[in-house]
Amino acid sequence: MEETSVFEKFELQLDQTAKGFIKEIAKWAYFLSILGFVGIGLMVLLAVFAGSIFGAMGAMPGMRRMGGGAFGAFIGVFYFFIAAVYFFPVYYLNKFSTNAKRAFRENDTEALTASFGYLKSHYKFIGILMLSILVLYALIFVLAIFGALLGR
Repeated sequence: MEETSVFEKFELQLDQTAKGFIKEIAKWAYFLSILGFVGIGLMVLLAVFAGSIFGAMGAMPGMRRMGGGAFGAFIGVFYFFIAAVYFFPVYYLNKFSTNAKRAFRENDTEALTASFGYLKSHYKFIGILMLSILVLYALIFVLAIFGALLGR
């Protein structure tokens, strides 16, 4: 005979206060995701126009020593890259908010579960991104110290 533990029988219940908190979180998450999508759009526009502007500036006679149009292309590609990286956490936040709002509107447990899955993905992406940035900062710090020692 197979015995089940207390934890396997445990079922979490949300009271009205917790439901109210999640509904409010979903509203704010939706607002922040819309702002994020607007920011991504502006970043893409900036990538297109900054690349053109810096490329034109680099082609000027006095600026040719700075790399010409290559600097403008680098700036454009850099901003497109940043916009692409920024897209995923904003997308996950939007999916969390829309699924959470739908879950409470239609009393759908599966939609609520899916919304928490998207919230998990959002925070997982942000966590991995922050770890990557910290590693990059540490690498820059070590290379700066190494460069300073070689410059002596």
